[in-house]
Amino acid sequence: MSEALRVFDLSGRVALVTGASRGIGRATAVALASRGAWVAVNYATNAEAAGEALAAVRAAGGYGELLPFDVSDAAAVTAAVEGLVQRKGPLSIAVANAGVNIDGLLLRAQEEDFDRMLATNVKGTLFLAKAAVRSMMKARHGRIIAVSSVVGAMGNAGQSMYAASKSALVGMMRSIAREYGSRGVTANVVSPGFVETDMTAGMSDDARKKLVEMTPAGRIGRPDDVAAAVVYLASNEAGWVTGQVLGVNGGLRM
Repeated sequence: MSEALRVFDLSGRVALVTGASRGIGRATAVALASRGAWVAVNYATNAEAAGEALAAVRAAGGYGELLPFDVSDAAAVTAAVEGLVQRKGPLSIAVANAGVNIDGLLLRAQEEDFDRMLATNVKGTLFLAKAAVRSMMKARHGRIIAVSSVVGAMGNAGQSMYAASKSALVGMMRSIAREYGSRGVTANVVSPGFVETDMTAGMSDDARKKLVEMTPAGRIGRPDDVAAAVVYLASNEAGWVTGQVLGVNGGLRM
């Protein structure tokens, strides 16, 4: 093994990344695979994009498979994780990345939109963690990582519902960290700033310029920036890091 791969080495680990067909999820799947993890690439509807993500995993020298299911369906999540464990062995790394963002000012907020975000962003994370921790407890090793958002910590006009769903992940992961820390399981949050993904593609030039001006690093983030943080939290080197929020936002929030 090369000197570079001795740090953050994930060889022999089985990982599952939800919402891995594009953006941060895809970059995370590729990054984990490049460090030696076998990666299950989850998606809900976009099979073509998921296939491209799996091809990128393999191009990075990694291995994995497609694992379609809707994270908001508790039974589907449980069945998928149990099947994965039966085929590949203990699940070591569970990355709850799948998310939905529906913007709108508070006075225009629709209950059905809020329910949809809670079902995916909050319940989906809980369902994944619950299914994953069963395997992790037995193996006495596991990494549960939830992808939140800087909006959950600092708020943003027009995103009260989204912020609520993302800030909920912090309390969830900290509680899981306390419940299962003695079993070798860590639970942490990665909190990205504004990243070049489909969610931010529709931003106006003026809004993008203002964001860059507000960010000490002087640029909008890239999916790879967030994926690198996930790799760290998934590694043995982060074994004493649990219940934490790792901000990856270029200094937008300190």
